[in-house]
Amino acid sequence: MEPTPSPKILVVDDEPIVRDVVCRYLERESFRTIAAADGDEACRVLRSEDVQLVVLDVMLPGQDGLAVCRWIRARSDTPVIMLTGRAELTDRIVGLELGADDYVTKPFSPRELVARIRTVLRRAGGSMSTEGRIELADLVVDPATREVLVSGELVELTVREFDLLEFLCRHPRQVFSRDQLMDAVWGYRSARDTGTVTVHVRRLREKLELDPSHPQRFQTVWGAGYRFVP
Repeated sequence: MEPTPSPKILVVDDEPIVRDVVCRYLERESFRTIAAADGDEACRVLRSEDVQLVVLDVMLPGQDGLAVCRWIRARSDTPVIMLTGRAELTDRIVGLELGADDYVTKPFSPRELVARIRTVLRRAGGSMSTEGRIELADLVVDPATREVLVSGELVELTVREFDLLEFLCRHPRQVFSRDQLMDAVWGYRSARDTGTVTVHVRRLREKLELDPSHPQRFQTVWGAGYRFVP
């Protein structure tokens, strides 16, 4: 029986030094890598290669990283980790709203990036939970297939959206702060990253609430956090 090949990572950045450092570090950690210098090249690679995750810089010549992320999400659920500058808060929020699974702020530690990649890949492979499927009224969450059904209709979620939904569904009516959700779902806790939770809750509301402006399932508890109400 042949061994399972290691995950293939596409690294997209217009800075040759960044591409080289990231690829070398990933290969040292036993990942396979492909590099692309701009958005058009990244899309060409994704059309022809079976890639398990994309590391995607926001600032790219021509088609920028946000446009590439939108292009990826229109075609697949391949996990995306965005690379952003410290001053690019708006880009980070837009990237998450487009379906990016995580982001890392430049300058970054290659070790941190690898840790984020491993976490996203592990959850994309369905290893976050070994518990059975959840059925709450018209909502069905199946960890084995990572599928979500509402009134029998399939709803497409990103890796992180699914993980957050599953976690909240397994703790109905319990209130969690953004820090607690970052720790439980993303696997780390950082004050600068808690806006990620807000964006993902908003995306779940848009996909799973009848009226996202008046959410019934995903409720905000002011000053405390969020809770899921079946």
